[in-house]
Amino acid sequence: MPLIELGFSPCPNDTFIFDALVNHKIDTKGYEFKLYLEDVQTLNEWALQGKLPISKISYGVWPNVKNNYHLLNAGGALGKGVGPLLIYKEDLSRDLADGKPNVETMSVAIPGVNTTAHLLFSLAFPEVKNKKFLLFNEIEEAVLSGKIDAGVIIHENRFTYQEKGLSKWIDLGTYFEETFNAPIPLGGIIARNDMPLEKVNILDGLIKESVQYAFNNSYDTLPEFIKSHSQEMSEQVMRQHIDLYVNDFSIDMGETGKNAITQLEKVWSSLRF
Repeated sequence: MPLIELGFSPCPNDTFIFDALVNHKIDTKGYEFKLYLEDVQTLNEWALQGKLPISKISYGVWPNVKNNYHLLNAGGALGKGVGPLLIYKEDLSRDLADGKPNVETMSVAIPGVNTTAHLLFSLAFPEVKNKKFLLFNEIEEAVLSGKIDAGVIIHENRFTYQEKGLSKWIDLGTYFEETFNAPIPLGGIIARNDMPLEKVNILDGLIKESVQYAFNNSYDTLPEFIKSHSQEMSEQVMRQHIDLYVNDFSIDMGETGKNAITQLEKVWSSLRF
């Protein structure tokens, strides 16, 4: 049987999308999969190296790898109201009346240099230069401890930051949406160019079928594959995560999704950090 190396994150949206495929709940046309479940920044770095034939990436790194990969139509994360958030710990002793850090001097934690989150933050705050790149699950604590003035959060942290005493400064996805009148492209699935196009199209179709299977099977309890990779999350947060990031664009990005990605590439070209 053909064995395909496949990389995606352990986050509930990705495991929800790929569960039916990698666990053979659908006909996989004889394909087997060797899985690499990694943080998206690691996957971005691997894509730059050309390591995996099929992988999830942030759209923030797509312009750097597009000459070596095909972009698949299925399996991605695009939408409205799904963007990263800039958060901070309110401190009324600061000079600013609202307790926010000073934009000109603040330090900001970002979940990876090649991420869409970094690209969107740089679009909204081009003047900020003091950036610290951390794993996404380290950012809240860095802000809470005072080591960092503000942080860009993604994934499940969107649902927990308020409980920890943090405040939202701006939704960076909304900023992009309002600026370009387009949904925000967060992450997509790519296939290396050395893979035959016929094979790429088959795998794209299988991923689409996997997402449709997940949508068509309303789970009273989420599959163990999803829960086992999200051990620190409650099932409620897992479901919120899936509902936020998996939608019709995950089945097929369509022309609307492609146009949004083109807009994001223009942002990347203008910033070139």
